[in-house]
Amino acid sequence: MNLFMNQMPSNIKREIEQLQKILSPLMKKISKYAFWTMPLMGISIMNLGYLLFFGQVTRESIPAVLIFAVIGALGFALFKEVKLQQKELQKLSSLYIIERINKSEIATDYHKKEYISLIREQPESKAMSHFINFLMEEDQRKQMLQ
Repeated sequence: MNLFMNQMPSNIKREIEQLQKILSPLMKKISKYAFWTMPLMGISIMNLGYLLFFGQVTRESIPAVLIFAVIGALGFALFKEVKLQQKELQKLSSLYIIERINKSEIATDYHKKEYISLIREQPESKAMSHFINFLMEEDQRKQMLQ
């Protein structure tokens, strides 16, 4: 992202940094959960598979099966939480972008409505490119007015 941002004008960098400041607490939370998700699920699935398919299930192995099942459930719960938090992150990002577009004093109402509809109608993954395009147009209009 830094290599991409080096080629941008300073006002666009500033806006993206502002967006990152808002999103960074949620991004840290998501990365912590994602860090633990795969190891917990992997350990659980591998050990349960070994115990159930290659080992013998006896009274002595039942606590181990239960422990690995709980570890797996925790891993899958964290995985589900990561997915929910990612959706929340995209919504928060889109809300900030729409709010920023509405606050623009340079862009015309027509362009504001056009970009807001693009952001709302298309997937959240394209919202950042629309936002950058809006900021570039806003910068061009600002330079024309000066």
